[in-house]
Amino acid sequence: AGTVEFLMDVESGKFYFIEVNPRIQVEHTVTEVVTGIDLVKAQIRIAQGARIGEDESGVPAQDKITVNGNAVQCRVTTEDPENNFIPDYGRLMAYRGATGFGIRLDGGTAYSGAVITPFYDSLLEKVTAWAPTPDEAIARMDRALREFRIRGVRTNLVFLETLLGHPKFLSGEYTTRFIDETPELFHFGKRRDRATRLLRFIGEVIVNGNPEVEGRPVGPTVKFPVKPVRPNGEAPAGSRQRLAELGAAGFAAWMHAQKQILITDTSFRDAHQSLLATRMRSHDLLAAAPAYADLLPQLLSVECWGGATFDVAMRFLKEDPWQRLRDFREAMPNLLLQMLLRASNGVGYTNYPDNVVRYFVKQSAENGVDLFRVFDSLNWVENMRVAMDAVIETGKLCEAAICYTGDISDPARSKYDLNYYLDMARQLEAAGAHIIAVKDMAGLCKPAAATTLIKALKQEVGLPIHFHTHDTSGIASASVIAAVEAGVDAVDLAMDALSGLTSQPSFGSINAALRHTTRDSGLDQGAVRTLSHYWEQARRCYYAFESDIRAGTSDVYIHAMPGGQYTNLREQARGLGIEDERWPEVAEAFAQVNEMFGDIVKVTPTSKVVGDMALMMVTSGLTPEDVLDPEREIAFPDSVVSFFAGDLGQPYGGFPEALQKKVLKGREPLT
Repeated sequence: AGTVEFLMDVESGKFYFIEVNPRIQVEHTVTEVVTGIDLVKAQIRIAQGARIGEDESGVPAQDKITVNGNAVQCRVTTEDPENNFIPDYGRLMAYRGATGFGIRLDGGTAYSGAVITPFYDSLLEKVTAWAPTPDEAIARMDRALREFRIRGVRTNLVFLETLLGHPKFLSGEYTTRFIDETPELFHFGKRRDRATRLLRFIGEVIVNGNPEVEGRPVGPTVKFPVKPVRPNGEAPAGSRQRLAELGAAGFAAWMHAQKQILITDTSFRDAHQSLLATRMRSHDLLAAAPAYADLLPQLLSVECWGGATFDVAMRFLKEDPWQRLRDFREAMPNLLLQMLLRASNGVGYTNYPDNVVRYFVKQSAENGVDLFRVFDSLNWVENMRVAMDAVIETGKLCEAAICYTGDISDPARSKYDLNYYLDMARQLEAAGAHIIAVKDMAGLCKPAAATTLIKALKQEVGLPIHFHTHDTSGIASASVIAAVEAGVDAVDLAMDALSGLTSQPSFGSINAALRHTTRDSGLDQGAVRTLSHYWEQARRCYYAFESDIRAGTSDVYIHAMPGGQYTNLREQARGLGIEDERWPEVAEAFAQVNEMFGDIVKVTPTSKVVGDMALMMVTSGLTPEDVLDPEREIAFPDSVVSFFAGDLGQPYGGFPEALQKKVLKGREPLT
């Protein structure tokens, strides 16, 4: 056997002889797959005396040889294209080749555990792809190369993939100078190596444990929660179908006209954010979702996205928050999905440009959100307008929230009085809101205050009112009942097993208390028990993230810490080594910082600003007098500097001028 090689001059079209190789070439596989002739076998038979043209040789006469289809061969080697194609060597930790119709592999020294030395050929595998057309052959080769998984040594796979995808290669417009004249062939995308990274992560957790639970209390033996039983068939029509039928304005009018109380379930977001530092995984959340669609179609909405879930999903749970939203949408096609949107802060901790906010809202609506609860961390209506307008443009429900702070029942606390809230409600109605939410993020709204506020709002604006609170004080259920009796249209509740403490009041208890009254929700109490039982099982899996708080505390009326922040701030304190004995100092410092900052509305991200400053004061041993002393130099946290610069907006009543001047150190604030 032999191979005769020629070169063609692309300019003249002439062929030039180079050499004759008196042996078979590595490219012989291409000839074999297009002719169907086993050349190596034929060599041996002919050497034994068989003749070409005879059946014994396996090679027909020349005029009988036909070509079928097209083929291309790639040599997978340990040559490193990023290091001048110098061969690499080492042990193959993992090796997986490619298969499939039209793919032929000729193995070299490649298998898992093989040791590749620098003393022999760098070839690992020859891959030959056959197809009826050249384009299809190249496409099959590209697919095969992408299926290869080789770990332990560097290979030329990424170079081959880049080469096969280059337009000049695909069109046949290349010469022997192609590689030298085409630098983009060496612009490689990074291999994600997901399988190896996942195995490494699993091994690390098995051997050393998950660092997220290091040093935390060990709970009872984990038993995987059993999914709640759901009926067969399609989910009945619910609030989402009503929104599609009536439109946003019509839906709000329907809400306003209802006599029964409407309920939003917070178990999928705020409940576990408040109790478990938002650590509940999509896997456990989604297990309950289909049963909600079947058993509780009369729910107003399911609050399941936004707030801290976006950040925690990516930073701690290593999940895609957008995929979680899409999965919720698929699992609960008949229920309104509700999110918490921090106005110009989106789901982050800083102000974003208007175009970013608009695009985020649009994407959220397209991926499944039906009801947007929009709030500003300083109750600054001007900062809410972009987000509100963006929501209204999508045709979804815009629920504009008033963040409740202070105590309207206390004459001595006049900064945030009843008129303050009524004036804000009028502004939000004028801005186009469909629903007004009272967002009592710290659980400060006492029963008497709830009665006064809800009655006044119902008289002042013509929109439905939605009441949200936290049970940190232990009496939030009384506030919810008071709000219901005062005429509130909807309330936020958490399933029994995820209720109380820094979460929302108990769904089952409030629902039972209103049975056989004029405000009866009509929701099936048995379904509530079924779903609560699931959440009880799921919660046990997150024992390590449970807060040390075991009962309601009246301290909340002093520090006014939001329920959703309470467990997260304790997590921060834990990271600094001050969670246990010094937690009361942190809570006291939180209240002191709030007073120094001018008694501001405290909800993410402003509550984070106050929390950052409180942690800094405790860890640095600073008092309010130290902070306010103009002669004492203090390195303020970045979030505090950003706040006083006006990056988060303007607080009601303005900034304390002396402290602002000290914090900014000559920097001009935004106005």
